[in-house]
Amino acid sequence: MASAHSGHGRACPATGGPATRPAFRRVAGTVPTAAALLSALLFVLLGLPGTPEAFAASGVPHTLGAQGISGALDASGAGTGASGAPGVPGGSGDGVTGASAVTTPGRVVIIGVPGLEWSDLDRERTPNLWRLAGEGGSASMSTRAVPPPERGITCPAAGWLTVSAGQRAGAPGTGCEPPRAPEAAPGGGASVPGWDELTAFNATTSYRPVLGQLGGLAAEAGLKVAAVGPGAALAAADKSGKIGKYAASVEELGDLSPYGLIVVEADDLARAWTGDALAADGVPATMTTQARQEAVARADRVVGTVLDRLPPSLADGTTPASPTASTAPETTAPETPAPAPAPAPETTTPETTAPGTTAPGATTPEATPSEGTVPGTAAPGTGTTVLVAGLADTSVAPHLHVAIARGPSPGGETYPRGYLTAASTRQDGLVTNTDLTATAIGLLGLQSPNGVVGRAWQGGGTSEEPVAATVEKLADDDLASQVLREVRGPFFAVFVAVQILFYLLAAVAIRRGWGGSRALTAIQVVAVVSGAIAVSTFLAQLIPWWSLPAPMVWVIVTILGFACAVAGVALSGPWRAHPLGPLTVVAAITSVALLADVMTGSALQVNAVTGYEPVTGGRFYGFSNIAFAVYAAGTILALAGIAQWLISGGRRTLALAVCAAYGGLAVFADGWPAWGADFGGVPAFLVGVAILMILVSGGRVSPMRLILVGLAGSLLISAIAVADWMRPADQRTHLGAFVQQVLDGEAWTVVGRKFGAMIGVTVGNWSLSLLTLVALAFLFLVLDRPSRWGASALGRAYTLAPALRAGLIGALACSLIGFLMNDSGIAIPAMALTVAVPLTLAACVRAVRLSPPTTPGRSSVPAASTAPPSP
Repeated sequence: MASAHSGHGRACPATGGPATRPAFRRVAGTVPTAAALLSALLFVLLGLPGTPEAFAASGVPHTLGAQGISGALDASGAGTGASGAPGVPGGSGDGVTGASAVTTPGRVVIIGVPGLEWSDLDRERTPNLWRLAGEGGSASMSTRAVPPPERGITCPAAGWLTVSAGQRAGAPGTGCEPPRAPEAAPGGGASVPGWDELTAFNATTSYRPVLGQLGGLAAEAGLKVAAVGPGAALAAADKSGKIGKYAASVEELGDLSPYGLIVVEADDLARAWTGDALAADGVPATMTTQARQEAVARADRVVGTVLDRLPPSLADGTTPASPTASTAPETTAPETPAPAPAPAPETTTPETTAPGTTAPGATTPEATPSEGTVPGTAAPGTGTTVLVAGLADTSVAPHLHVAIARGPSPGGETYPRGYLTAASTRQDGLVTNTDLTATAIGLLGLQSPNGVVGRAWQGGGTSEEPVAATVEKLADDDLASQVLREVRGPFFAVFVAVQILFYLLAAVAIRRGWGGSRALTAIQVVAVVSGAIAVSTFLAQLIPWWSLPAPMVWVIVTILGFACAVAGVALSGPWRAHPLGPLTVVAAITSVALLADVMTGSALQVNAVTGYEPVTGGRFYGFSNIAFAVYAAGTILALAGIAQWLISGGRRTLALAVCAAYGGLAVFADGWPAWGADFGGVPAFLVGVAILMILVSGGRVSPMRLILVGLAGSLLISAIAVADWMRPADQRTHLGAFVQQVLDGEAWTVVGRKFGAMIGVTVGNWSLSLLTLVALAFLFLVLDRPSRWGASALGRAYTLAPALRAGLIGALACSLIGFLMNDSGIAIPAMALTVAVPLTLAACVRAVRLSPPTTPGRSSVPAASTAPPSP
């Protein structure tokens, strides 16, 4: 980076000189102080009573009533943690209070259907699942666990073990072996064979799950636990691998009334899949469509059997009549239709009482509400909640799976008809498999240990849309994830190849003068479009390109369309004449668009080619590492352009104030748990902004000042993390969860996994590494060297717009530190340079065209002869 500000930069009067030293000292001295004051303010804000409500109002849902519930492009699980994002290991669970029952626990029925996807549901073929979707909340479920070696799928056994632990778990072996049948024990119980082996294997994984959390908590609280099927036994077993009651089928289990926790396995899809021929690695191939439909229909009949055998008074999850109320007999039998106003035809069946209503003759909760019960809701800890989950993959590629909840939620409210959400994802219609464990624990009135990293499922609000529309939308989410997995690799290959080719052609044009002024004009236009590509990969999510024919073509067309639109704005206004005009517009649009995205739920990053994919489950909200790189580079360059405009008008103080105000907001948004929730990005971003301000003020960047600013950034993000940790455990993000991991002695496990991921991405992703090297070589060996046009193009740009030097150095420093502090490795500088280098090239071309050539021209008059005159 030294060469970026050497030589030509020192000749720029606006970037140095004695007259600017006092302003510099004020800026340099106030950066750490301001960061410290901001950190203290964050402590106060996050620690105030009522802060959880403030977070919820800003778009961060918090679990209701569940007391104490604790990607190479974020695909590695980066940035998520024990807050419910399943990417970061939680604690061992030993340091947190165990379960203790509160009031009368409700009954929880977990029906696991490994492999069940939303595209499998059909009104005629799966009537019971269709009915449940119409009676409760629905979502896609990310089912990430510990995969088999060299595979990215979740095997059925791993899915069940993840439910048991509330953390990503897996089973030894190279394939997807089906769970083994439990060994019978006296009294109708059973024990899981090989439990000690499973426990030892999971202790060696980076997530260190504690198996038996769910079943153990329920048993310790005095609840009866029953399991139906070998997979269900894995989920319902306690920490010793024992199950209180085991049956091979629902019919064999008999009366369900005595049990507080019932786990049922509908393994028809898994058996149909594992019954096929195994691949060389032990993973079965994909099922035929007919075999899949038949297996789903059989699984649906198992679901129907469970629903039919639930105790009639609690089958729909409503609250029984208060004992002090009328003693009229309950008449909520299945054959009695509800008298409530008729809902949409698809949401109920004629034979079933609608959830949340009471049949004629029954005493309603509103008549004599029990103490602490909100009228129209189920009393906390009462009723039966049915949770349906497609816990694992039954194909060679990972998918999103079905999640349905019907009945009372952990907070007592009945799950409304509509979409489910959770604090772990902050996305309507998206939950995780670890959330299932937290939901069941909360419904049983128990407290989760630290090792359970999920968050309870919540209703995302009542929806009036038909069931078919909900199913179609959730199936489309999975389609988007599948298409993304197919196009991401080819897209980056094309992206890298085109960028490198463009740099080579631009180098010839600038160094050799190839093509003359017309070539320079074309290079400037293409450079502006290229600089807008990064933000356009997110803006492209506004159009459902994944549902169109030939999605690879359409994603490129969509991204190019948005990039051309952004470039059109940058090249069409009065600012286009200034060297930094187009750069400032593109960078500002980049910064503002991504800032608005994280403030409104990060929807543009979900399933974007440069964002995060729910199937991978590395991150679901806030800034992904690539988005951070693009956002930070855009912000710093935009501030440099604005500062140059203000300084040119003699308003240096205002320029510094704008940089401090918007730069501070941008850094704050990056780290604030309700928005960016980015731990590693804050110190890097703050250093980049500080370098910009120091150089704009005319000062000099010294190692000591960089260290002070870096410490200020570390203090800022530490203050945010600690303040987040001070909130209730079920409302923390992964920032606060990391503090808990430090206290539990788990921090080095997380740091080691992130460092390994950073090395793996850098070494393994050769295309982004090559793009980074080529971009830096182009910047320093082409733009910063004398050319056919005379002095270096970068030096001319520095002369006409000195603030460019400050912005470029700040952006490069930010990307370098971000590379060292995040697990996406080389992807961070690669994407930051994708914004910075093309836009810098556009500024340099404009500067070359505005400046007269500095090389002497050839004389048009022949030189006089030096020979002696003839006599």
